Amino acid sequence: MTIPFIDIAAPTPDRESLAAGYAAIGARLDHDRTGAVADWDGLRRLYDTWSALVHLRFSQDTTSEKAKAERAYADSLAPYAQELENGIKQRLLDDPDRAAVAALVGDHALRLWETDITTFSPAIAADLEEESSLTARYTALLASAKIEIDGKTVNLSGLTPYAEDADREVRHAAERARWDFFAANGAELDEIYDKLVKLRHGMAVKLGDKDFTALAYRRMRRVDYDAADVARYRDQVAEHVVPLVAALLEQRRSVFGWDSLKYWDEALIDPAGNPKPIGDHDTLVAAAQTMFDRMDPRLAEFYRMMEAGGFLDLKNRPGKAGGGFCTSFPSVGQPFIFANFNGTHNDIGVFTHEMGHAFQCWESRNQPGIDLLWPTMEAAEIHSMGLEFLTHPQMGLLVGDDAADRFRRMHLIGSLAFLPYGVCVDHFQHEVYANPEATPAERHAIWRRLERRYMPWTDYGDLAYPAKGGRWQAKQHIYASPFYYIDYTLALCCAMQFWVKARHDPAAALDAYVALCGRGGAMPFQGLVASAGLVSPFADGALAEVVREARAELG
Repeated sequence: MTIPFIDIAAPTPDRESLAAGYAAIGARLDHDRTGAVADWDGLRRLYDTWSALVHLRFSQDTTSEKAKAERAYADSLAPYAQELENGIKQRLLDDPDRAAVAALVGDHALRLWETDITTFSPAIAADLEEESSLTARYTALLASAKIEIDGKTVNLSGLTPYAEDADREVRHAAERARWDFFAANGAELDEIYDKLVKLRHGMAVKLGDKDFTALAYRRMRRVDYDAADVARYRDQVAEHVVPLVAALLEQRRSVFGWDSLKYWDEALIDPAGNPKPIGDHDTLVAAAQTMFDRMDPRLAEFYRMMEAGGFLDLKNRPGKAGGGFCTSFPSVGQPFIFANFNGTHNDIGVFTHEMGHAFQCWESRNQPGIDLLWPTMEAAEIHSMGLEFLTHPQMGLLVGDDAADRFRRMHLIGSLAFLPYGVCVDHFQHEVYANPEATPAERHAIWRRLERRYMPWTDYGDLAYPAKGGRWQAKQHIYASPFYYIDYTLALCCAMQFWVKARHDPAAALDAYVALCGRGGAMPFQGLVASAGLVSPFADGALAEVVREARAELG
């Protein structure tokens, strides 16, 4: 029996209550390791549920003074909670009976803890609070956008339908309006990011690193690959994917009869117009139930519970943070999906993506400890992107039977086109944090140089702000989740392998997918990949094989 979202609650902790809870756990460790670890796991689940609720409410209404104050309080408490948590991790890692601890929590959890304890020191507690404050400032700034178009006032999410309109002038006007907002706020966006870069570099130095990159990888809990592996993967994208995407874009330019392809043309993939959902929010939510009913009873029952329990917030509205995400309340084992429907195919993409995250969270809720509920993010994105592809056969329910094939083709082309952008975002961050003293203008120049390597077709025309290198400022991950973006591209290489498998044996592919979801974070990234019968993106030829299949499908 699941609890409805409206009934989920967790007490607001403070330093005193946290200290008392951790003191009791520490005392119990002296004579009852098993009981102490269980108590600690319960305390962490309750704390994480409270934190998730606070951050969700802020995202649901960034204009609420109460929500802003509660998020600021949570951000101020987080470093202290992390200090206490690391203390228990260190004590368990120092336990002379290492085998007994491993038997209790798993070898992988110990490896994660060994990484975690290197990412925090009381010396950076104030810096972490400031980092959270700056990222909240960025989120609120973007959520504040009020853009006039077609006689209406929309936010950035609401601009998307115009950016994909079949009328080229409408698309151009939408992008001009978007980048006018960024130009008007460019100085503040540069200031926020400059402070974040210097702050993160300073934290890394305090922890003994030469720059932030190594610390960022540890914060992402990447224990089975490093920056050199990622660099080789980026090279593979440049070698195998960039030429294919360039050819697809040139083909599109020719079909449409444009003299040249502009930036505002890239979002219009289908010559007949990008397929749209068959109806509004309520129609799509109902159609999704039929889709999951046809796919698998496990997915069907899960989605029914999510919808009935109020664990979906999918409507776009003023003041709501942009984008989409899945969060969870580990004290009750329940996920929650946040999105901003805008009437475009992106509604379907975001919905199936976040449903993949949520389903994994649900399937892995019985993993033995909180550290294993979620995998590291590049593995987690396999579940989300994998479900995007596994729902392909049912797309007629969401876009209409006459548009289903067009949707599938559009999604495949869009996925391929995403890879160069995704690795560009990653490469940009590697260069930024290797040169923390760079000026804002120099950062914009870095982006333009990398853009010419990974997206040489990009022509901004008269859009001055992205033309000078400002496009990256629209990507929230760069501000709020540093180095969390290559994850999508690594996962996409694996998700497309599920797509290939499903074309030959749909039932086996879905069973392998559900089993992978159930493993949660019980293994590191490449171990999870192998467990599902997939090839690591770092393996020679993995990306080339996926691209060959896609090229054949696209003719």
